Amino acid sequence: MTTGRPVHVESPPPPRRARRWRPGNWPAGLSSLIWLVIVVVPIYWIVITSFKTQSNYFVQNPLAPAGEPTLDNYRMVLESDFPRYFVNSVVVVVGAVLPAVLISFMAAYAIVRGTGQRFLRGVNSLFLMGLAIPLQAVIIPVYLIIIRLQLYDTLLAIILPSVAFAIPLSVLVLSNFIRDVPRELFESMRMDGATEWGTLWRLVFPLTRPALVTVTIYQGLLTWNGFLLPLILTQSSEQRTLPLALAAFQGQYSINVPAIAASVVLTTLPIVVLYALGRRQLLSGLTAGFGK
Repeated sequence: MTTGRPVHVESPPPPRRARRWRPGNWPAGLSSLIWLVIVVVPIYWIVITSFKTQSNYFVQNPLAPAGEPTLDNYRMVLESDFPRYFVNSVVVVVGAVLPAVLISFMAAYAIVRGTGQRFLRGVNSLFLMGLAIPLQAVIIPVYLIIIRLQLYDTLLAIILPSVAFAIPLSVLVLSNFIRDVPRELFESMRMDGATEWGTLWRLVFPLTRPALVTVTIYQGLLTWNGFLLPLILTQSSEQRTLPLALAAFQGQYSINVPAIAASVVLTTLPIVVLYALGRRQLLSGLTAGFGK
């Protein structure tokens, strides 16, 4: 007997679409895997070797972990005036990178937003010419200038040329980022009565912070790994930076491979920490221009 109520009939579920198999880019994946192995294996070898003793290094498999890890290699490096060389490198990096980035930031703003365009174009061309002059080509004039200034065998002799060679590329990168700032923002700041200094630090500085971090990290890495300037412009062991001290340490302990590996780990550790702290700003600064 029917009650007159409508009967609800469930409709069958729609058939699932079969997933299409799409062939991947196997050459690119294989090339990426090979490149990953090429990069990771040397780093792995240096780290595990730094924890081996000198006797175990010659009898064990080079890629096998240390059977009895030891910190004697790091203790030997730290007792070889490593803290002094580390402080020298920090002083050189901070004293060279911060003034170079500050000068480049103000110069880039003046080039993009300045009034005397003919003069500023000449200044910009002068900075671009600095990119075409390698350090190796002018090391002898730089050496003679440092001698005339009586700065030889001092950290300031390394800092001043490092600032000069860091400015051209920094100005080029920062000026391109400042050009991407909309003109309407500058006009609104001018209507609000902001001065050029106020516009520079309250508007341009926050918007170009990724570029500033990118330039700072890049120039910091170049200065930290610099070898030619400390080699030519310093002589005493008290003024050595880490790359130069690492070369001298390698010559002193040429057969102690674990000790050399420990010194390499301690030298590269600040670079890894610096990248870990600024990796987000660095990646955003490097990829900011691709989304426009």
